[in-house]
Amino acid sequence: MEIKIQCPAKINLTLKIINKREDGFHNIESIMQAIDLYDYLKITVEPAKEFEIQLSGTSLEIPYNEKNLVYKAANLFIEQANLSPHKIKIFIEKNIPVSAGLAGGSTNAAGTFYGLNKLFNEPLSKEELHILCASLGSDLNFCLEGGKKLTKGRGEILEPLEFEEFSLSLIKPEDIGISAKEAYTRFSEKENFGRENFVNDLEWAVIDNYQELQIIKNLYPESIMSGSGSTYYLINGEFEPLKGYWIKNNLKTIPFGIMEI
Repeated sequence: MEIKIQCPAKINLTLKIINKREDGFHNIESIMQAIDLYDYLKITVEPAKEFEIQLSGTSLEIPYNEKNLVYKAANLFIEQANLSPHKIKIFIEKNIPVSAGLAGGSTNAAGTFYGLNKLFNEPLSKEELHILCASLGSDLNFCLEGGKKLTKGRGEILEPLEFEEFSLSLIKPEDIGISAKEAYTRFSEKENFGRENFVNDLEWAVIDNYQELQIIKNLYPESIMSGSGSTYYLINGEFEPLKGYWIKNNLKTIPFGIMEI
């Protein structure tokens, strides 16, 4: 059995950090929006004597082992769905940049839950899939649903918002990826001065540490960083070619999330 899953990237139209939680994470309020930049998963399953998960793909920047969120998602699904042993092969076609604030890893993991649930005739309900998503990361619940949502808590609480179609462009320094851990750590260490000038609290937290981000902001003052970075987006505008930067112009917002194709 085989299935192909389309996994969209997201941007944060706003991102405000409310407070730090007892579990070490932060409560946020963020408007997230799915966009038409996609990774694709090809998932193949066949009966076997024991469970086996094999990952492969097009990117040299991600691990194809148990460290990958896709592997963790497949393993978690196996535990929760009470399946008979199968060999699960997942090929990841990577188009979303890594460590970019675009939820590339999260959307792949959410796509794994969705795809395996389809292949095995939906042993888990939508609610159960969302519980799995929340246990694995902060952006997975949004990635599963897509569209435009106000997200709260760690990002797992979703409130639908009216969809607006608009075009946007992305720019990212080629050699810089910023982990969520780094961005939130810098936020915690920073004095609160000047935060109100930023739509994204994490952009405020990291921009002083990266000249490459300052270059983007100086050239395009209207641009906004997505998530923990290092990608910036520009609504209804395009980025000019810039050496050392990955650029994707003429993208659009989409009213959906993970889907089978």
